[in-house]
Amino acid sequence: MKALEIISVPVTDPQKSKEFYLKMGLELVVEASFSETQKWIQLRFPEGSTCITLVNWFPQMPAGCLTGMTIATDDIDADIERLNKNGIETAPIDSTPWGKFAGIKDPDGNVWNLHQS
Repeated sequence: MKALEIISVPVTDPQKSKEFYLKMGLELVVEASFSETQKWIQLRFPEGSTCITLVNWFPQMPAGCLTGMTIATDDIDADIERLNKNGIETAPIDSTPWGKFAGIKDPDGNVWNLHQS
């Protein structure tokens, strides 16, 4: 085993969520139909190897249930400013002994955390 490659993000509307994650700064890797009603939408962080895929086909993963995913950043203030300019709200920065954190919720309520060491 080498690394975490893809995180499944449960969403209700993959197209709407794709637009949100593109505004967040992720890049589209692939968008392809794999059935008459399902699409594989895979995005990645520009400076990392981890990808996400937007899913709505796992009954045990209802939209909005993802929490605790942490995104590394070198400049949390600059990232928050960029996200806010793109219409994405963030929680206030929480300064802890192990770094600064700020939460982000996607349209379904999945929670991501920016983290600056």
